[in-house]
Amino acid sequence: MTKRGFISLLLAASIVVLNVNDAASQKKRMRDYGITYGIFNTGKYNAITDVEGVTVGQVTLYSGEDMRTGVTAILPHSGNIFRKKVPAAMYLGNGFGKLAGYSQVKELGNIETPIVLTNTLSIAAGLDALITHTINQPGNENVRSVNGIVGETNDGGLNNIRARYVKPEHVLQAIENAKGGAVEEGCVGAGTGTICFSWKGGIGTSSRVLPKSFGGYTIGVLVQTNYGGVLEVCGVEVGKKLKDYSYRKTVEDKAYREEEKKGDGSCMIVVATDAPLDSRQLERIAKRAFMALAKTGSFATNGSGDYVIAFSVYPGNLIEGEEPHTTTVLDNDQMSPLFAATVEATAEALWNSLFAATTTKGINGRVVEELPAEQVVKMIKKEKGLK
Repeated sequence: MTKRGFISLLLAASIVVLNVNDAASQKKRMRDYGITYGIFNTGKYNAITDVEGVTVGQVTLYSGEDMRTGVTAILPHSGNIFRKKVPAAMYLGNGFGKLAGYSQVKELGNIETPIVLTNTLSIAAGLDALITHTINQPGNENVRSVNGIVGETNDGGLNNIRARYVKPEHVLQAIENAKGGAVEEGCVGAGTGTICFSWKGGIGTSSRVLPKSFGGYTIGVLVQTNYGGVLEVCGVEVGKKLKDYSYRKTVEDKAYREEEKKGDGSCMIVVATDAPLDSRQLERIAKRAFMALAKTGSFATNGSGDYVIAFSVYPGNLIEGEEPHTTTVLDNDQMSPLFAATVEATAEALWNSLFAATTTKGINGRVVEELPAEQVVKMIKKEKGLK
């Protein structure tokens, strides 16, 4: 047995490690209740994996009363990402976060590793694993610099985050198990211990496919939700109707001074597309994804780390070697349908993270309830005049 295999065995013996890649048994998603959003069709799986070549791997760490965390890894393609770098961009909506790898992507316009999502204090474990993953790949024997991409939200409300349960082995496991097809959502991977609008948040995903007259391109989104505000779903003020929203006590009782940090949190958004775009255009895409947060009732509080990572897997634009290369890009006038699809897919991914999550008990006995989906669906159908 290899040293890495032995370490993994020890870890598995002491905690519960769940490899999550099968969405067959998860809770209903928003569309399963008959609630649709937007004008464009979804892809086959209504997931980021509808973008050809994109895979997702997740490891969930759930044990005892205080371990509620994990890892979600997104791979743009199955090849050597360091050798075939992917055009990418990042957009910083509110910077109270610890996104690793930002500056080099901003400078060079590409990513060279899988994208890892985890909790705030596990950034180092994510980077360690990405370095190991990269330098161990054939063809990378002389690599001396790796710009790993690791995003986070703080799951300390349900998880003993100071224990730093996530190890590099878990990150490597998520990367190695990544696959296409349906993606499990809710309380899995990096979303195991997250909270959204005071209900249980987590991982969510969605996709949109443009009509052929608009190029037939696919936009896929995956999110890790851990933020607050006044929840809206498809234009319905759900948070107000449920009387559960940021600053409610102060609004209802003018003499009450509610903690201003109420509603703080973070959201990671990853956008993938097969459209031929460069870094500049991908940053424009990323900005539109951030707009979808507002559609769910977020106002990006002072203590919220809200980031968007956008990349294109268009084969002709993968950057390989140091020779001059030609990039194919859409004309700026062709971008608007992609913008619309991005907003739609991101908003639905955010809502799916709530619909798919389940009530979770965590550290110090805290219980975070799942979104009362049936009640929310009735509100939406009533207001929209649906049956």
